[in-house]
Amino acid sequence: MTVVWFRRDLRTGDLPTLTAAADGAGPVLGLFVLDEKLLKTSGGPRRDFLYRSLQALDDQLGGRLLVVKGDPEEVVPKVAQALDTAEVHVSADYGPYGRDRDERVGKHVDLVATGSPFAIAPGRVTKNDGDPYKVFTPYFRQWMEHGWRGPAATSADTVEWLDPSQVSGLPRRAAIPEEKDGSTVEAGETAALANWKEFLERVSVYEDERNRPDLDSTSRMSVYLKYGNIHPRTMLADLGKLRSEGAAGYRKQLAWRDFYADILFQRPDSARENYDKKFDKIELDTSEHAYELFDTWKEGRTGFPIVDAGMRQLDSEKWMHNRVRMIVASFLVKDLHLPWWWGARYFMAQLVDGDLANNQHGWQWTAGTGTDASPYFRVFNPITQGEKFDPTGDYVRRWVPELRGEEGKAVHTLKFGRPKDYPEPIVDHKHEREVAIARFKSL
Repeated sequence: MTVVWFRRDLRTGDLPTLTAAADGAGPVLGLFVLDEKLLKTSGGPRRDFLYRSLQALDDQLGGRLLVVKGDPEEVVPKVAQALDTAEVHVSADYGPYGRDRDERVGKHVDLVATGSPFAIAPGRVTKNDGDPYKVFTPYFRQWMEHGWRGPAATSADTVEWLDPSQVSGLPRRAAIPEEKDGSTVEAGETAALANWKEFLERVSVYEDERNRPDLDSTSRMSVYLKYGNIHPRTMLADLGKLRSEGAAGYRKQLAWRDFYADILFQRPDSARENYDKKFDKIELDTSEHAYELFDTWKEGRTGFPIVDAGMRQLDSEKWMHNRVRMIVASFLVKDLHLPWWWGARYFMAQLVDGDLANNQHGWQWTAGTGTDASPYFRVFNPITQGEKFDPTGDYVRRWVPELRGEEGKAVHTLKFGRPKDYPEPIVDHKHEREVAIARFKSL
């Protein structure tokens, strides 16, 4: 008998961990540990999606998933001891907390790591001298040259699953919790594969339309990748059968995911601190008024239509279009001059697809403090960004009901007048742009 300890791999298809476990003798116990250290730092939407993914996985395992509350350092060895096995099979975790946790657990049991949540695991794509990449474009070229394995041919039937009720000495089985603050996104492997299949039918237009929030042409697969309802290998295998700019563009987005995971692996401090340390000296606003502006930004009451639309979408759907994420992030950092980590922390609390590596480094890209960072002089104009990427105005009208009487792209400029129930701009963008550039130049 042996154990498969699920973490960011809540599926049974394309899961090499199961292949490794099947090579052992006897049946397999599926385990998930409800780790309070992770749960308390996760926002409600992420906890909700996690719980529903666990329920879907338990269904796949015929109700035999052992869910236990507690510290993995205590729970996992106790489970292994009950099964009289020294081996526990996992997918490798490369995040800061995951690495520390696995090091601690690995002092008590033999963690057999097979595969990871990434197409190419962090640390494997390097320069010729072995140093990691700090810039995406050369990383991407090497990523493509390195290549990746094909999907693993696994399913729930790959191993014989143990019924935990038939094993004595196991920790108490916990009911899978429920979370009130969630999203409407269906969770689990079946939902992930169905959503992916639907997106493949329209991936050809992805490169042309991915920056258009009014068209809603993105895949929305990030939430499924977050908890491993699907593996990027599966997606890359399907994309490899296609010959379109859209498929190629989407493949590059998966490479970005691997790149940011690699950066976090190399620099765990970048999750909380500036990647480029010279920005530690930049002037930021943290006064009482700054907190008032922050609250107004969170509420979607800035007076800049596309910014407000994005923040209201986040509040409603627990998700936001990626182009709009950049726009609202730029507004917070360069128009309001607030610390990027304020916004990053709020996103992680609200987003159903909140991923530490992607979120933190996406924010640092916009702030100009990270790798491949947006240059200091790039300050998104929220009005022209709205006109360019929401040319119909449909996105703003959907999320800002006060502006539904405005026609076309005039919804961004409000050149025919501002409705009485819609706020005036909280800042003068032209002025704040100059302030932002001056602060960057002073470094």
